[in-house]
Amino acid sequence: MKTILLATALLSVAAVAQACGTFTMGDISIERAWSRASIGTDRPGVLYLEITNAGAADDALVGILTPAAGMPMLHETVVTDGIASMPHAASVLVPAGQTVALSPGGFHGMLMGLTEALTKGATFPVTLTFAQAGSVDVTVDVLSLRAEGPGCDDAK
Repeated sequence: MKTILLATALLSVAAVAQACGTFTMGDISIERAWSRASIGTDRPGVLYLEITNAGAADDALVGILTPAAGMPMLHETVVTDGIASMPHAASVLVPAGQTVALSPGGFHGMLMGLTEALTKGATFPVTLTFAQAGSVDVTVDVLSLRAEGPGCDDAK
């Protein structure tokens, strides 16, 4: 029984460590890339992450591609008169010297047309395209359906 508990604990730490990895291209760094498990493929999945621009010039996230979804798009959650909508966003500005989060309730990647269900513990690749920095390949960790983030601060 102790062996099973230890193995489970080590797997949990490994999953958090991977979700907390950093992917870099030039002045752009991506951290905390995660998604929630999906209920089948009929409903869209999501993509959340943090983008840091260490450069002296602004950049913008202009596209996302992944084999996990037939139609990945950037969206922004907007609340008007108490009603939330998620319109398409052509880009997400990443100002020089700042960090921008794609997170629940704000900008996020909407993964429509999932090619298979996103299951807790799985990973999938995403290519993020920036106006200035070019493309960054990122590995996204799938967390539980109720996850609120990868808990990277807890892993330190």
